[in-house]
Order: sequence, then C-alpha cells, then structure tokens
Amino acid sequence: MSYLDDIMKSRRDTRHFLNDAVSDSVLEKALQAGHWAPSVGLTNATKYYIIKSGEIKKAIKKLFSEYDEKAANQTENASQKEQYQSLKLEAIEEAPLGMVICYDRSVLNNFTIGTVGSNEAIKFSAVCAAQNIWLSLTEQGYSMGWVSILNYYQFKKILNLPEHIEPLGYFCIGKPATNYDNQPMLQQLHWKQKEEHPFVQEITEIHLDIVEIHHESSVKVLDNKTLQSELQFKIDNKTKPTGALGVLETLALQIGTVFQTLTPKINQPNIVVFAADHGIAVHGVSAYPQDVTRQMVTNFLEEGAAINVFCKQNNIDLSIVNAGVNYDFPPNAKLIDASIDKGTQSFLHGPAMTRSQMELCFEKGSEIVAEIASKGSNCIGFGEMGIGNTSTASVLMSIITGIPIEECVGKGTGVNAEKLKFKSDILRKAIETYSGEDNLEDKLAYFGGFEILQMAGGMLEAFENNMLILVDGFICSVAFLIAYTKNPSIIRNAIFSHQSAEQAHGLLLNYMNAKAVLQLDLRLGEGTGCAIAFPIIQSAVAFLNEMASFDSAGVSNKE
Repeated sequence: MSYLDDIMKSRRDTRHFLNDAVSDSVLEKALQAGHWAPSVGLTNATKYYIIKSGEIKKAIKKLFSEYDEKAANQTENASQKEQYQSLKLEAIEEAPLGMVICYDRSVLNNFTIGTVGSNEAIKFSAVCAAQNIWLSLTEQGYSMGWVSILNYYQFKKILNLPEHIEPLGYFCIGKPATNYDNQPMLQQLHWKQKEEHPFVQEITEIHLDIVEIHHESSVKVLDNKTLQSELQFKIDNKTKPTGALGVLETLALQIGTVFQTLTPKINQPNIVVFAADHGIAVHGVSAYPQDVTRQMVTNFLEEGAAINVFCKQNNIDLSIVNAGVNYDFPPNAKLIDASIDKGTQSFLHGPAMTRSQMELCFEKGSEIVAEIASKGSNCIGFGEMGIGNTSTASVLMSIITGIPIEECVGKGTGVNAEKLKFKSDILRKAIETYSGEDNLEDKLAYFGGFEILQMAGGMLEAFENNMLILVDGFICSVAFLIAYTKNPSIIRNAIFSHQSAEQAHGLLLNYMNAKAVLQLDLRLGEGTGCAIAFPIIQSAVAFLNEMASFDSAGVSNKE
C-alpha cells in the first residue's frame, strides 16, 4: 500500500482535538491544496472563511445544538435516540480553528463552461476542495471534522455571508486527540458499519423510458343587488333556455359580480406554484423520497411538468416559488426565492416552524401576489409541490374543521392501504401530543407547511386586490380554508377548479359550502386543476359578453 493510500485510508471526520494551535504554514499548505482542486470552468467559485473568535464559535455551537436536538427527535426508536444523543458530532468550540468552505453562486450570472448540464457543478468543485484540504491536513498530522447539522439560513446570517455565497458547512481543524482505532468514529461506536468495498456496476444498456412522477360551487356574492339583478337578467336573456348553460351561468354571475361589471374581462391570468419540504416526510408518510420536491421544481423550471404544458396550452403565465425546499437552487430568473428554511421540522415531536417563520410565510405569500397584481393580473391560480404536504394538509384540515383525522387522510402521492393506515396513525399521534395554545396562529406554526401558509397569505392578498382566485385540489383547498377562517368574505372570489381524488377534499368543500367546477379524479397538484378549468372560466366570460340575447337576435323567448 502506498503512502497516498495510507493517507486516504486514515482520513476521517475528527471530533476530538488537542489544544495545539494550527500554524499559518499548515493552514496555507492545506488551502493551497484546496485551491489545486478541480474547479468547473476555472471559475474559482470556492471561498474560504477562517473562524478564530470564541464568540462566533459559541453562536455556531448554539445553532448546532438546536438542530441536533431536532435531529434526535427524528427517530421513533428510544434506544437509537439515546445512542444518537451520546454521539459526539462536533468540536466547534474545542477545535483551535474553524473554517467555512463556501461556493459562490454569482459566477453563474455569466456563461460558465461545465455548468450547462448542472449548475450544481460549482458546489461539487467546492466539495473537491474540501477533500483536498482534508488530505493535506492529514498528511501534515492534523485533521478536520465536517459539521452540517445546522440551520443554514441562520448560519449565513451569523456569519453575515452575502446572499450568493453558500456554505458547505462548518469545518473544525486541529491536531486529532485519537485515531478512533483507525476506523470511522461511527463504525468504532457500532452505529453503522462501512462497506469494505465500493459499489460498482457496469451499465450496458440504454434506457430511454421516461418515468412520470404522479403526486398527488355554491358561491356567495357581493351585496350589490342591482348589479346581480342586471347580470342575472343578461344571463337569462341569452338565446338559450334559462339555466341551460349550467355551471357556466353560475360562473358568469360570480365573475361579473367580483369585477363589478356586466362585461367582465380576465387579464393576464397567472398560476403560482409554491414548493416546500416537510419534516413529517422523514417518517415515511409518502410514497416518494423528499428529494422529489427539488427534482420537480427543477422540472417546472425546465418546462417539463404537466402544469407547464397546461399553462402553455391556455396562455397562462406561470410563476414558481421556492417557499422552503431542502436544497440550494442556483440563481434562476424563473424561480421566485421566498425560502423560509430548508423545509419544516417534523411536527410529530415539536413545532414545524417558529411563530416568526409562520408570520413570514403570510408576508412573503402576500408580497408575491401583490407583485403579480401590480402588473395587471386580475385572475390568479394557486398550485403546490412538496413531498409530505398531504399529511400536513390533513392535520390542518382536522384541527380547523374538527373532522376526525382518519377522514382527512388520503393516499397523497399514492401510498398503499398499509401505509395509509400508518400515515393516519402517525398524524393522529401528532395531534394528540399537541400541547400548545388553542388558537389558530399557534396551531399553524406547529403543524403548518411553508408553501401552504404562503398560499394562504397570497390568497388573502388576492382578495384585497379583488382578483379571481382559482383553487386547485386538496392541499390548495386547505390553504384556502386557512384564508377563509381568517376572512370568510374571501369565498366570494374563489373558484374551486376541481374535486380531487383525495377522499377528504369533498368533505372540505362541503364544510365551506363550495362546489368544484370539475371532477376528474385528479391528484397531481401543481395547480393543474386551475389550468384545466381555466378554458371553462373563459367560456363563461365569453358567453356573457358575446352571445346574442333574444332581442338582439330576433329570437322568440318561450313566453
């Protein structure tokens, strides 16, 4: 075995350090090794920040401790939880030197060779640099420990890093106090065994099949009796039997009343898809892994999803919002960054978010819709994407309406009967263990999802701007339920595009005395129901404005 092999084999995460200082020469040599690492397109996007301040280390340690406690609550196994809490996973204050290795997303503002296929390549370059630094330190008799159990949003704020600088984590540097019996610490403590050999498989066939990912009204009108009477007279006197256009007549009356005119017009229709991750997903309540949220947002941005197709088909503007996906998206003009955090926490053991984060959700949702309204749009649809969000929506529906959780739980992304029962049991346990205040705001913070609350805030803003509000399926209807609970008058402007295949959706619509335009057994989300229903809404406006009356056409009425 060569000397390099020995170095690589002995390189591991170090959590126990001696007090010996790290000399400038050792650090310079290690940083030079990092600089020699591959750099996609020679961007030099990797940046290094040195931490010596005890005060800063203390603040970062506090940030770690908060997230470490939440991480411990992710396991249901009591002995595993105890074992996890006994592990030493950082040496932030003990290590003589700290380093934050980052990558600079702003290099993507210009053409960069090697990033066309994946903007993530600049992050991969930074990881290569971290590895080189690790190897260099090991060769010099020092070591490094990578700490990633952090709230990265708060981490950046503590360090005052610019928005475009993204940290890989916090790295503890110093002389190791132990060799951990020449094996990874987690292996030494019997937490998990590292495979002796790497996984290697030759791929010999081309597979081109595309896998499709499937996720899963009676309307009160304004008290303008004269306008309503005139609208109803206009509708009834079209060249058709009274009521012959069914739901189209109901929609025409509603739309004319909302816009306060006998000749309504829909301007610059827009559908906004809010995406976020949910901590409850770690408990296996979804048929898909959490990373699908990120994958589907990328799919939206690359215009490959169902909502892209339907919006293009019907000339609807589409906006995509990162409300809190567990991922660092590179700069993209098509993506609205309203991220609150990298996903919520699991509400099985504690609040999904803080009260301030909950309030920020409503603010950001409101700001996004206000911006769309300021550009002349008077019709907005709401869609969502987030693995685990049917679980969140089910709990929110249950605690607001009082309907038992078992009746609010559905298949979501398509779980089987066994997993559906498991999902129901998990959510019932979460509700039963809630010990917070009995008010809406505290419950929203405890059980809410970033994208659901941002939609609710956006819907309330849309009502303030007298926009027509198109509501998609079950999850969007729960967001509307929150808005409706805060301001029942919002129902006047709402059109529920479809009743989804989720069993609870019909119960929820009944609770709000609402009726959906379509019933197509959809459960995709993304705002697809809004886009599919939009031509029907256009037809309601068209017949009201363009269809002849009995008088103008010279056609005899039945009288």
